[in-house]
Amino acid sequence: MTAFRLPLYVKKFGVFLGLSLAALTLHAQDRSLFNGKDLSGWHADVPALDTSTTLKSPFLVRNGLLVSMGTPGGHLITDEVFSNYRLDVEYRFAGKPGNCGVLVHASTPRILYKMFPKSIEVQMMHENAGDFWVIGEDIKVPDMEKRRGPKEKWGVTDGKNRRIVNLTDGSEKPLGEWNHMHIECLDREVKVWVNGQLVNHGFDATVNKGQIALQAEGSEVEFRKVAVQPITKISQ
Repeated sequence: MTAFRLPLYVKKFGVFLGLSLAALTLHAQDRSLFNGKDLSGWHADVPALDTSTTLKSPFLVRNGLLVSMGTPGGHLITDEVFSNYRLDVEYRFAGKPGNCGVLVHASTPRILYKMFPKSIEVQMMHENAGDFWVIGEDIKVPDMEKRRGPKEKWGVTDGKNRRIVNLTDGSEKPLGEWNHMHIECLDREVKVWVNGQLVNHGFDATVNKGQIALQAEGSEVEFRKVAVQPITKISQ
């Protein structure tokens, strides 16, 4: 009996279809947290608005971009709680370079300076992108004393050494260009890349889930992408 063989073009189409379906599946897992129109799925916590009727929220949508105006200070926080995910953020300083941050594993509001929620901050401050700042939570990195200072001064509250310096500076693009920050949170690890360069890797965090927050901390910052994707393995 002669074996039946599929024509070559059919085989090639099958391979193409399989790869296309796999790509579509992967893309479907990349879920945008910003719809380009409004701040659905987020809520703002801006302490100054508690007592003022004239101030406006620093968070808005402009020309399809999510914008943090920088003042008054506060946070834009997801309504949803996340764990085991990749977070991709594309941002740029709209005017002068300054300060901002992405907070992961955020929970209890206003535990620091009556403004910052309990969390681990991934710094976006110009020329310091990728630093960790611990806020009521904690995380470890290699060479802790070199990167955080004397052990006896470590802590997660006001007056303590909460900053853990990144692995390398110089990863940011020139002012006005878009930066890509990629953060992976898996169990008790947090790993950060800026424009494709590994800038921090923490482990043994005191928390493994929470909300995601963007800061208003003095500088105008534009975001064109904020998206999450579930993961089961952290990248090497």
